[in-house]
Amino acid sequence: MENPIRRISEIIRGHDEFLVASHYSPDGDAIGSICALGHVLAAMGKKVRLYNPSGLPSRYAFIDMPAPIERELPETLPAWTLVLDCGSGERMGETLAARSDETRFVNIDHHLGNDEFGEINWVDATQPAVGGMVALLAEALGVPLTGPLAECVYLAVATDTGFFTYGNTTPESLELAARMLRDGLDIALMNERITKQWSENRMKLWTEAMGAMELFLDKRVSATVITREMFARTGTTNADTENLINFLRRLKTVRVAAVLREEGPDFYKFSLRSFGEDNVQKVAAKFGGGGHRNAAGGSIKAPLAEAKARLVQAVADQLGIA
Repeated sequence: MENPIRRISEIIRGHDEFLVASHYSPDGDAIGSICALGHVLAAMGKKVRLYNPSGLPSRYAFIDMPAPIERELPETLPAWTLVLDCGSGERMGETLAARSDETRFVNIDHHLGNDEFGEINWVDATQPAVGGMVALLAEALGVPLTGPLAECVYLAVATDTGFFTYGNTTPESLELAARMLRDGLDIALMNERITKQWSENRMKLWTEAMGAMELFLDKRVSATVITREMFARTGTTNADTENLINFLRRLKTVRVAAVLREEGPDFYKFSLRSFGEDNVQKVAAKFGGGGHRNAAGGSIKAPLAEAKARLVQAVADQLGIA
């Protein structure tokens, strides 16, 4: 099999203009990786446009970007579109997916079950973050991991590894952070910028959500529900739920944590987190979802009580507990 880094490097060297996209409702890895790749392309003198249908979340507005993140596609798409951190083609959004006949896709991702929608697919589920894959590509292209590029890579890798505390943390990801630190990255400042983004309204939402937490399966599963009414009452949005789930799994007895978020009448999106060998990706797959072994999600169309019961039962079946 041809080395995907070599093939992608050839494409980048051989073309002058690129669109770089990531999944809608972007997290730190999605934003960090497209901005990092944008810096790589800009350093090589390429014309680059960044695209995300959800735009730039305010909590990441501090990042030094090579170009603005646009919510609308240009009239004419370039020959190649580099799509990052999308486990499937639909995750890049309906608009770009509908225009797939106008461009050629390079799919760079680390999700299990990626449907390899690109003409070129570099999918490596052993990578903790797509930002780390961009770092490998930057090195292959001879672009040094310093300055704003390093900051974007760090945002991606730090957020997807829980600041190097999750089970997906690898020696290579730690070595990458150390190398960027030696070359001038201010990690303390970056950590402050990433974490100090809370509002009073978000604190109120978390207070309600933590108060609504329930325990199941002899306290081995924790779960909470966030309703549209809670969002309205606290003046918050989906973005304010980021990382809440990791606090639910801090209880000593908990193996799997779940957050169900109301999206419509009898329709809930869920997130799952686990430790070690407890594979929640397989749980999510039962509901048409996906993700990673210890971090996954999907959706359930059912009344709340039924949705919770089905999700808890699926977790029990996967973990072999009752």
